[in-house]
Amino acid sequence: MNCKNCNKALKTDYSFCPDCGAKIIRNRISAKSLFFDFFERYFNLDNTLLKTLWQMIINPQEVCGGYISGLRKKYLNPVSMLAISLTVSGFILFLTKKLAWDSIDFSKIGYVQTSSGGSGSEKIMAASLEYSSLLYFLYIPIIAFASYLIFNKKNYNYAEHVVISIYSITSFSIISTTYAVILLLVNPQFYFNSALTYSLIMILFCIYVSYKNSQYKLSSLLWRIPSFILVFFVGYMGISIATIIMLFLTGAISVQDFAPPK
Repeated sequence: MNCKNCNKALKTDYSFCPDCGAKIIRNRISAKSLFFDFFERYFNLDNTLLKTLWQMIINPQEVCGGYISGLRKKYLNPVSMLAISLTVSGFILFLTKKLAWDSIDFSKIGYVQTSSGGSGSEKIMAASLEYSSLLYFLYIPIIAFASYLIFNKKNYNYAEHVVISIYSITSFSIISTTYAVILLLVNPQFYFNSALTYSLIMILFCIYVSYKNSQYKLSSLLWRIPSFILVFFVGYMGISIATIIMLFLTGAISVQDFAPPK
């Protein structure tokens, strides 16, 4: 018997390959095995995902700093966190389109108002949701850059701050899933109206994680917090402008959407 991954010879009683470490699979794929494999990977006996999320709340420097220093097994890696977060975001997007969309009064969402009223706002929101995954990715380098500029006492390089940024954003996204699902089912109007507040809380969480990974004094937050928010705001405005331009170029929105109703 040979390993299907590295083709090295195996003894029949092996559960893992001693050369490449791959698990020995002897049975065909079934619904049960797929279900078990998912929960073994993300909700195993060590509660890898749950442990990572909990530590990101109480000791984020242990997760981020540990990964940067070479710790790879104790907590879920940032790529897996990103994959789970995108899956969760896709589920939220599904709920938004299928269950909540028709009950939302877009004329009451102040941050996307156009002169054409609710119809223009609805079109912009619908187009933005189509590119929500791309926008999600674009927040990562901006937060990483703000962290690199404002919270860099340990002299982490930019790529290492990207790791901190991924852990920050994905942890917040996964943790807040329950809140998002409940609001979309119970009060979708409030969910959309409070989106800016939700974003601000996310930024504050990212600041908290960056601060815990920096070892700066608490008193320095008096100027570091507004500085971080300023850097993020500049990047956010750049993303917003680029998004509007992209929506115009792709035909998702037009000048008529901003024209006042006749």
